[in-house]
Amino acid sequence: MSAETPPNLAYYWGDDLYLLDRAAADLGARLAGPGQPPLERWRIAGGETSAAAIAERVATAPLFGGGSLVVVVEPAPLVRSAAERQALLSVLDAVAPGNGLVFVESVDGTARRQASLNPLRDAVAAAGGEVRECRAPTREGMARWIEERARERGVRLGAGAASALAERVGAFVREADVDRRRQGQLAVAELEKLALYRPGGEIAAEDVRRLVADAVPGSQWGFLDAVGARRIHEAAALAERLLDEVPAPVLVAQLHRRIREILEVADLLAAGATPASLVRTLKLKPYRAEKLAEQARGWTLAELEAALEGLLEVDATIKRAEGTGGAGSGETRERLALDLWLAERVAPVARRRR
Repeated sequence: MSAETPPNLAYYWGDDLYLLDRAAADLGARLAGPGQPPLERWRIAGGETSAAAIAERVATAPLFGGGSLVVVVEPAPLVRSAAERQALLSVLDAVAPGNGLVFVESVDGTARRQASLNPLRDAVAAAGGEVRECRAPTREGMARWIEERARERGVRLGAGAASALAERVGAFVREADVDRRRQGQLAVAELEKLALYRPGGEIAAEDVRRLVADAVPGSQWGFLDAVGARRIHEAAALAERLLDEVPAPVLVAQLHRRIREILEVADLLAAGATPASLVRTLKLKPYRAEKLAEQARGWTLAELEAALEGLLEVDATIKRAEGTGGAGSGETRERLALDLWLAERVAPVARRRR
C-alpha cells in the first residue's frame, strides 16, 4: 500500500478511547484527502448492526462529494457464529474506493483481547488494512501526553500544570488492572475547559487543582493495594483524597477486610501453599491470587496481626470522634488516627526508623 493511497480498512484496539477514536478520524481524513470534504462518518456498535447493514454503507462508491467512513465499535457480536463471521469477512472485499471501514475494540487495563476477534483482525491485516494498538499513556508518560494535546490546541501550560492534571485524571495510580479507557478523553475535556477559564493565558498548576475534580480510577482499590504493598506515601495521599468522599468507617472496614485477606494468604504461604493453589483454596482469580501473595511477602505474620489490632484502635477513635459533635474536629481526629496507623503499622520498619 503506497503512501499516496491510504488503506480503506483498519482494525484498532487498545485501552485508550481517545486514541482509538482519533485513529479512526485520522484514517477518514487521509481517505478524504487534503482540502476535500470529510467522509460521512457512521459510528455503530457491533451489537446494533449486521454484516449486511455494514455492506450497504461501504459497498457503493460515492459519485459526488465525500464517501462514507463506517466505524464499528466492539465488533465481537458480529462474529459469534461461523456464519456471522464469514459474512462479516466477506464485507472486507466489498469496500468501494472512496469509502472506509474501521473496527474498534477496547480492552481494559489487563489488555486481554477476545480471541474470537483474532480472525477479523488478521483478515484486515491480510487485506492490506491498518492494524494498530492504541495504548493509554503510562504513569510516567501522561504528563508529556497532556502537554502534546495542549500544544495541538494552542493551550499554554505553566510549570507543573500537566503533572497536576495527570494526577487528577488518575494517571498516577500504579495498579495494572485499573480501567484507563476514558483517561485520555477526560484529560482532553479538562484541558479544553481550562482553556476557556484562561483564554489566551497560561494555565497554572493551581488552576488545575482548584478547577479539576479528582477522578482517580478505582481509587479505593488503589488505596488498598498501596497499603497492601506498604507504599506508605502513595497510601497516605490516596487516603487524604478518599476521606473527602468515603465515610471513614467504610474505609476502615475495607482496610480490615484487606489486611485479613493478606494475613490469610501469608498464613497459607508459610504452610507451603503457592499462588496457584490459592486460586483453588480461596476461590480467587489468578491475578488477584498473585497480587495478594506478592503483598503478603512484604509482611511478617506479627506485623499483620499488629495492623489488625491497630485498625480496632482507629475504629474506636472514629466512633468517639463522631460522638463528640463538631464536624471539623471529628474529621481531623479521623484523619490523624488513620495517618498514625499508616505510619506505625504499614510503613516498613526500616522506613519508620529514618
